[in-house]
Amino acid sequence: MTTAIGTLDRKRLPAGSVLVVGAGLAGLYLALKLAPRPVYVLTSRRSSKGAASAWAQGGIAAALSNEDSPESHASDTIAAGDGLVDPAIARLVAEQGASRVRDLDAMGVPFDRNEQGELYLSLEAAHSLPRVARVKGDTAGREIITVMVKHAQAADHIEGLIGWRAESLLLDAHGGIAGALARQDDGALLALEADVTVLATGGVGGLFSVTTNPRTARGDALGMAAVVGAELRDMEFVQFHPTAIDIGRDPAPLATEALRGEGATLVNANGRRFMQKYSPQGELAPRDDVARAIFAEIQAGRPPFLDCRATVGSHFPEEFPTVFESCMSAGIDPRTELIPVAPAVHYHMGGVATDSFGQSSLPGLYAIGECAATGLHGANRLASNSLLEAVVFGGRAAEHINSCTLPERRAENVRVQPWLSMGTDVSQSLRNNMTELCGVRRSAAGLNRLLDIIDGLIGRVGRANPLIASHMIAAGALAREESRGGHYREDFAEESPTSRSSFLTYDRLE
Repeated sequence: MTTAIGTLDRKRLPAGSVLVVGAGLAGLYLALKLAPRPVYVLTSRRSSKGAASAWAQGGIAAALSNEDSPESHASDTIAAGDGLVDPAIARLVAEQGASRVRDLDAMGVPFDRNEQGELYLSLEAAHSLPRVARVKGDTAGREIITVMVKHAQAADHIEGLIGWRAESLLLDAHGGIAGALARQDDGALLALEADVTVLATGGVGGLFSVTTNPRTARGDALGMAAVVGAELRDMEFVQFHPTAIDIGRDPAPLATEALRGEGATLVNANGRRFMQKYSPQGELAPRDDVARAIFAEIQAGRPPFLDCRATVGSHFPEEFPTVFESCMSAGIDPRTELIPVAPAVHYHMGGVATDSFGQSSLPGLYAIGECAATGLHGANRLASNSLLEAVVFGGRAAEHINSCTLPERRAENVRVQPWLSMGTDVSQSLRNNMTELCGVRRSAAGLNRLLDIIDGLIGRVGRANPLIASHMIAAGALAREESRGGHYREDFAEESPTSRSSFLTYDRLE
């Protein structure tokens, strides 16, 4: 029943039900696995277009062949994470990966197969052998989300709260989370009280001016969680995809890692390869190494390109249809021409700190998918581990919630929050400054300047979630006086001899 209090409505969800904020792969997989427990999925009207899961091209990594093993997958994950991966989490995810992929297969995801009917597995950067299951070439994310949405719409236990965007978390009398305050585009407010709240809102790419993510991926979950005292982890680690297609679009279309796995090379305008002078692994070096190499070439006035002519060529339309369509729409035929590329924000390794079941530091609050930091990715995510993480932790969180006796949570002091509309000028200022001062290369001078800018923007519009998330990323980057994984400091170019994750709460920064 919905009852009015002041200028907002208040709705108590049925006892034992779960409120899921976000409708990407992690949120939908969790919702399905919670059956028959009632689940309410809070999502804006843009969710079907804006969920970053649907934009994933490469595929989903898992030890699926006889030549592979969970131990090998975990080892590659640990190596890519540059000293900050939790080995126990890496092993857990690698061990559960194959069964989760087979579950998706059984649910109807049309994975690519070879002539023997086995899953076709491709090689991607920093993997020791092919283990990435693909769908229709480069459409894995879109196809998986399509299947998840179909199942969710048919599930009796799932109700979609469509057209609402979470704005803040509701606290109970004991410091736990008792739901979320949501807003419609017309300004209507709804306080949704729930015994369990799960954040599954995705990443932070929309905080930067050059990104492959939806522009709506602005770290809202991180801002909401931070201001109520949740612990955040490794916020400074942002992965820049080396090969966004540089055609002036926002967001930038992506040239999937799988192209380099198939043998595509990085060249300058004269067709000369350059990666070997930056890394002995060449084009298959970890993403942060490739991103910095491409950035260095751009800074040196040597525009970089991806050359797929010999390795993909005439097969482009059927093998990589998404990349092909993006290039052709810009007047570039990748079968016969070079593809201009540039680094772009692609994935956030940091997020709300959780345990192996997705539980945050606050009672009643879980986080899964890209907005969570489980210790799987460390300083640099291994290619195609993101979709895997979504289903592994979506499943684990569902199993954990279903195994618990959930205490009733009642929100205290529910009141109208100030509408924190940043406006185009504030948003663009934030995005430009985050890219310039907290991008591929960072320094203390730039980060201190950025923090001052963000503080000024908060003074103008209030504690908007994207501003809080940006503040936490910049503060983490300033505190980490070393270069590691996706975090590179010009003034601390070497890696510290000791590796440690960073844990922050917002009250430490105020």
